[in-house]
Amino acid sequence: MIKLAPSMLSADFAYLADQIKIVESAGAQYLHIDVMDGHFVPNMSFAAPVIKSIRPHSSMVFDVHLMISDPYRYIDDFVKAGADIITFHVNSDSDVDATIEKIKSQGVKCGLAVNPDVDIELLYPYRDKIDMVLIMSVFAGFGGQSYIPDVNEKIKKAREFFGPDMDIQVDGGINAQNKDIPVSCGANVLVAGTAVFGADDIAQAVADFLN
Repeated sequence: MIKLAPSMLSADFAYLADQIKIVESAGAQYLHIDVMDGHFVPNMSFAAPVIKSIRPHSSMVFDVHLMISDPYRYIDDFVKAGADIITFHVNSDSDVDATIEKIKSQGVKCGLAVNPDVDIELLYPYRDKIDMVLIMSVFAGFGGQSYIPDVNEKIKKAREFFGPDMDIQVDGGINAQNKDIPVSCGANVLVAGTAVFGADDIAQAVADFLN
């Protein structure tokens, strides 16, 4: 089953709770929450208090994507804020094994991410420790970018290596017109920001993805 994870980064922050309720009612299973520190990526976004403030307004899976240099340091904050999945980048400064262990020890699922220029093979040693692979189909840091076709081979490799039960998430430049490309390569969790929250009819945009 394909899962849709609308990216909160593209929502209208003045109506955040209302827009989250719209995508949830329309059938989106995850809410993708990008956390950026202005160091690991050249932009800044939400911190744990924002996640905590919206947690009472939704029962969706909170899919927290840490694009930060030292994810290990902040795991406790995001768990307490209500994260259900915490994904961090394999080439962050934190020790990968220790960070995975810290996430999993608190009953939260763990994902590992790679940017378009990072080899998928770097995730292979962690196959039995993680719950999700996140393949960026744009360079992390900004919404509204175009899908990079070169990642298709990476998605295929990930599906072949990690097997049919691993969630393979793809994030960046995905819309209702090109969604079949990552899915045909093996992705089953699609992140969409502008294509959902930037649509004139948000609920219809969700339906277009899920149909």
